[in-house]
Amino acid sequence: MTITGTLDPRFSEATQPTEWPAAAEALTTAGLYWLTTVRADGRPHVTPLVGVWVDDTFVFCTGPGEQKARNLRSGAAVVVTTGANTWDAGLDVVVEGSAGRVTGRHELTALADAYRAKYGDDWDFDCDDEVFDPEGEAAIVYRVTPDKVLAFAKSPHGQTRFRL
Repeated sequence: MTITGTLDPRFSEATQPTEWPAAAEALTTAGLYWLTTVRADGRPHVTPLVGVWVDDTFVFCTGPGEQKARNLRSGAAVVVTTGANTWDAGLDVVVEGSAGRVTGRHELTALADAYRAKYGDDWDFDCDDEVFDPEGEAAIVYRVTPDKVLAFAKSPHGQTRFRL
């Protein structure tokens, strides 16, 4: 599938949209992301976390008692951001979408392998049909299906919107 972006001229000095492979590369190689969830009372909750970009979706895990897991029990809307903390270089990417639980030993094992490949043996999970690390501190796994991805280029500045 070819994913094409649309440059927003209102916020862009660039004349061409960011290409999808550049946005996907930023999502794939980022070491850290920021996840925004919404509390039941409507207040946002933002937290840094590690994750993996797999098949044009973002995957992360969390303990069942953590705030983000509690928030996701009452609403699936999330935003994932990553990028460079600079004004004049790099690419920032924002993923707006819905988070849903991932279950099934085969699927969880494949995602655990993706974590290990990216982050090394410190992120080595056993799996059962429900969670990562069922015999330790169980981690619920979520997949964010994007509704919209925004890429913010910085040299020159440009805002590109992708619909997946």
